[in-house]
Amino acid sequence: MATIITMPRLSDTMTEGTVATWLKKVGDKINEGDILAEIETDKATMEFESFNEGTLLHIGIPAGETAPVDSLLAIIGKEGEDISALLAEKPADATPAKEETKTEEETKATEATTPEPEATKTTATSSASLPKGVVVITMPRLSDTMTEGTVATWLKKVGDAVAEGDILAEIETDKATMEFESFNEGTLLYIGIEEGNSAPVDSLLAIIGPAGTDISGIADNYKTGGAPKEAPAVAEEKEVAATEKETEPIVQEASTDGQRILASPLAKKIASDKGIQLTQVKGSGENGRIVKSDIENFTPAAVAPQNAATPVAKVETAAAPVAPKVFVPAGEVFTEEIKNSQMRKIIAKRLAESLFTAPHYNLVIEVAMDDAMASRAVINSVPDTKVSFNDMIIKACAMALKKHPKINSQWKEDAITINHHVNIGVAVAVEDGLVVPVLKFTDAMSLSQIGGSVRDLAGRAKNKKLLPTEMEGSTFTVSNLGMFGVVEFNSIINQPNSAILSVGAIVEKPIVKNGQIVVGNTMMLSLACDHRTIDGATGAQFLQTLKQYIENPVTMLA
Repeated sequence: MATIITMPRLSDTMTEGTVATWLKKVGDKINEGDILAEIETDKATMEFESFNEGTLLHIGIPAGETAPVDSLLAIIGKEGEDISALLAEKPADATPAKEETKTEEETKATEATTPEPEATKTTATSSASLPKGVVVITMPRLSDTMTEGTVATWLKKVGDAVAEGDILAEIETDKATMEFESFNEGTLLYIGIEEGNSAPVDSLLAIIGPAGTDISGIADNYKTGGAPKEAPAVAEEKEVAATEKETEPIVQEASTDGQRILASPLAKKIASDKGIQLTQVKGSGENGRIVKSDIENFTPAAVAPQNAATPVAKVETAAAPVAPKVFVPAGEVFTEEIKNSQMRKIIAKRLAESLFTAPHYNLVIEVAMDDAMASRAVINSVPDTKVSFNDMIIKACAMALKKHPKINSQWKEDAITINHHVNIGVAVAVEDGLVVPVLKFTDAMSLSQIGGSVRDLAGRAKNKKLLPTEMEGSTFTVSNLGMFGVVEFNSIINQPNSAILSVGAIVEKPIVKNGQIVVGNTMMLSLACDHRTIDGATGAQFLQTLKQYIENPVTMLA
């Protein structure tokens, strides 16, 4: 059965969108994950991804034209399927044109016999009951796949004055953490979703209005879609508010020097549960950000000896009745449940799809790194130049992909797409999982340009400041765990790529050189390939070329 695709609401303020470019045409086969079009919103131009498979049967909004949110954008279904019934359903904006031709009597008769839609009545009632100047702000849908969002950080608190353009909060979606901007002026009267909590799109996020306005009725009776809440929900909300009041002195938002403390929502929650002052904890994350492990490993100086002595006393008490020489361990079964973030859910979904869809196989090769180490030392002796081994590997991959374009490919049911442009994704570990920022047209970049770009993207990735467009369009991926001492590992292919390179640590060990055993430095590279697109011999030839570039870095200048 055909599926109707509507114009998505990609930001909280978006009421209409413009189709900047169609990347598919009527009759094209569509796979889940294909980019259908580029949609221009009131904030940015974003790629619109298909979450259906089939044939593009109809385009409702041509390129360059603008239409309201939820307008008919496209129809996807089976090839040759009859969609005349779907096309016959006129969009809402066409109705008034018809009604203008009716007589006044016909219009009145129609209004008398046609019941008002329930959703319309609810919205009208809700809007009519709002005090003057009060605006209800709901959880925005910041990406087409977003069904719920998590408030990572509130940058305003109840009672603060809010100006148009102020950043209210940081919202974590299934793709990134984005700053949420206020498009209204007034005072922040109410916060509906606390830090670290998740809620569906269109849930009550906040209320802004004139200072001193009584909004208790709005807050208590509002839920998604503007319908009233049941009494238990109101009681639960009051209970949460009471709990927050108790814990407010513990989870501090600002340090004594006036700077806001950087801490993850999970770290704040654990600190609150344990009664730990965030000002006493030193953060190990990016820019001093306090993460979960900092709280778990924190030990207050005065409390530590007393806490340490307590288990010993328990053990001695428990062991005494059994036997003098028998040690009976005593303890408490302790588990912790960590709520899955949107990023973790998407990682699980995508990697499972990749592993169970693409037939993986791995090719491993050992590379001598002595010349690469000498070359890097010479390059880094140039002022204001810093190049890592990973930068050199990325450059070598880009050049090798130009010689072996079949590695730089994508599988589709009816054809294999060979990419003659090289966009290398670089896997970066972040607190909640893994992101892959993309270096566009990597083959055209110098070593120092690659190094600067990787440092910039990796830094913003760890701070969750990457744009969705900076994580799209990769044709090949590099994952490096060498800095953690991992000698060799195999990665799961980052779909829709056909291959991913796993880079291990440089190891000093005895090697045979010119018939003599000498001390050398080597590194293991493992190439995971999709057997649907890359045969074993093709992958092996790519690794041979890559090995030549890395072992002789001067050849990358030829």
